[in-house]
Amino acid sequence: MSLKSSPTAPGAQRTPDPSAPSVTKSSASWPVGASVMSFPGTLADGTRRTDAPASSWGPALREVAAAGFEHVDLTDSWVQPGDLPAARCDELRDAAAEFGLSFSAISVTRRSVVDPDADVAAANLDYSLRTVEAAARLGLDVVCLGLHRPLTPEQEQALWFWHAPGAEDPDDSAVRRTAINRFRQVGERAGELGVQISLEMYEGTYLEHAQASVDFVDEIGLPNVGLNPDIGNIVRLHRPVEDWEQMLRTMLPRTNYWHVKNYYRDFDPATGAYFTAPAPMELGYINYRRAIEMALEVGFDGPFCVEHYGGDGLSVAAQNRDYIRRILAVKLGE
Repeated sequence: MSLKSSPTAPGAQRTPDPSAPSVTKSSASWPVGASVMSFPGTLADGTRRTDAPASSWGPALREVAAAGFEHVDLTDSWVQPGDLPAARCDELRDAAAEFGLSFSAISVTRRSVVDPDADVAAANLDYSLRTVEAAARLGLDVVCLGLHRPLTPEQEQALWFWHAPGAEDPDDSAVRRTAINRFRQVGERAGELGVQISLEMYEGTYLEHAQASVDFVDEIGLPNVGLNPDIGNIVRLHRPVEDWEQMLRTMLPRTNYWHVKNYYRDFDPATGAYFTAPAPMELGYINYRRAIEMALEVGFDGPFCVEHYGGDGLSVAAQNRDYIRRILAVKLGE
């Protein structure tokens, strides 16, 4: 998969040019996007940043560029591209270009297409389709979707939201089938526009376990729908979890995009207590040197998105970016 550099209007189909030379990524050119989830999605007066003038987008983009990034993951907790009309998508792309930035992907957060509220689920499906249209206009290859739902009041009050139980998908084959059908609908539209869909691994959803995630994508059955194996969402949980290396071994062959983050993780067998907290990628529980090696071995060439919760998340994300590039340089033999 290669990133497109020119916008395509919704309704137009982007097809590969068989005469175009293949692009080989290097450690320096591989897209590593900064998540903008640490920047607020509303202004001081409560206005959605999506609805605010383009000038309100500049401060966050300036900080991302100053941290040494060339790519931004359009995390929609900041700005919702699916709610922008065409002209404003152009404004967003221009705002990023002003700081030498390009967008590597769009990550849709907490917009489940099988929300228990049927009206909310329908609205989320429509929003997902609009986001695919926005991605095509912005010239992006990847839209990341998931089944996780908004934080509960208990999660919002917790020190770290994963310390409290969140909403869970029901053990209901009909609901699961609906999720598959709706993601297939989004995937089909994305395929028409040359966009890939990546489904995010997340606790409490039909994408919580590695093999279940692979089965889910296989049942969708579209070549442009793959996985985002965000195992950080799993290893932070205060309970037994799958082995991180086995999770990746199962999912990486279906992976087309990757949120990467790490956590400290400890377990006290005397009390049965688990402890987790955010960590820089190179210091945490997951060995990303091995994880990236595994990904390259099965041909992964999608964008990375570096995330971090707590503190100065952008600076830690920049450290994570540099760590990824060091690992890539070694593994690619540069």
